[in-house]
Amino acid sequence: MFNPEDLVLEAKHVTRKFPAAGGRTLTACDDISLNLYRGKTLGLVGESGCGKSTFMRFIVSLDTPTEGEILFKGRDITKMKGEELRQVRQHIQMVFQDPTGSMNPKMKIRDTICEPLLNFNRISKSEVDAKARELLEMVELPGDFADRFPHNMSGGQRQRVAIARAIALEPEIIIMDEATSALDVSVQKTVIELITRLQREHNIAIGFIAHDLGLIQSFAHQIAVMYLGNIVEVMPGADIDKCDHPYTHALMGAIFDTKMDFSKKIESIEGEPPSPLDVPPGCPFQNRCDCCKERCKQEKPSLVEVGPNHQVACHMFR
Repeated sequence: MFNPEDLVLEAKHVTRKFPAAGGRTLTACDDISLNLYRGKTLGLVGESGCGKSTFMRFIVSLDTPTEGEILFKGRDITKMKGEELRQVRQHIQMVFQDPTGSMNPKMKIRDTICEPLLNFNRISKSEVDAKARELLEMVELPGDFADRFPHNMSGGQRQRVAIARAIALEPEIIIMDEATSALDVSVQKTVIELITRLQREHNIAIGFIAHDLGLIQSFAHQIAVMYLGNIVEVMPGADIDKCDHPYTHALMGAIFDTKMDFSKKIESIEGEPPSPLDVPPGCPFQNRCDCCKERCKQEKPSLVEVGPNHQVACHMFR
């Protein structure tokens, strides 16, 4: 499914720890290893606060891991600084959850889209108008939107502008942080269709953060499920119905679908996740898992292969 020659970014044993009050430590990401491939989408799913956004911020160099390395074409971007890092940034772009907050309200759309191109001397000022129109039409917006300000557009239109800005530099990787969560369902569908089309046309690797497993399974080639800073399952997106981890099963059970059996009771996950400042030894999901054994309370499970491109961190499969 994944050609090693298409590997564009490799995160190896990435950990991020934050100092907290009372001499304690908060581990936002714990020994995470994930890959991004050209033309493929990696969906990272989990509850709020599980660490998925923290991990993706490492890829775009908005934060630095405490341990581990992130290799972009074999070079560790966590060690880069200055001009070297600046040059790499043009190959790795990001679309934020709130398009309004990521845009200068005083800048016209043409300037918002073309600012990265000017910064890297890709175009001259005389080419801004034509390039802005070209990029807007690429994301299925009228070219004359270039004269508008962000507040003159709908949320879906602003997100398309954010995507146009992200692809302007022809990056090899785009990170999308809940890029459709603030949009209406119908608008979500058109934005996802746009993203997948652009990916096919430009062979872009995409990292997509989501809460909605039902949404991400519709277009992600690979899905990684995260819980309390840990990757608990990695599987092909097409095989999500074959998931094995109890937490992934619980997420699957929470998906609302018009074709679902409405006579069947929707099961919720009992209990609350422990504080990230006080994670117990053993499996991080132990206090909410119906299959928890004594071993789960003492020994933390590591990811093991259970099928082609399918890994699970659970003692039931060891």
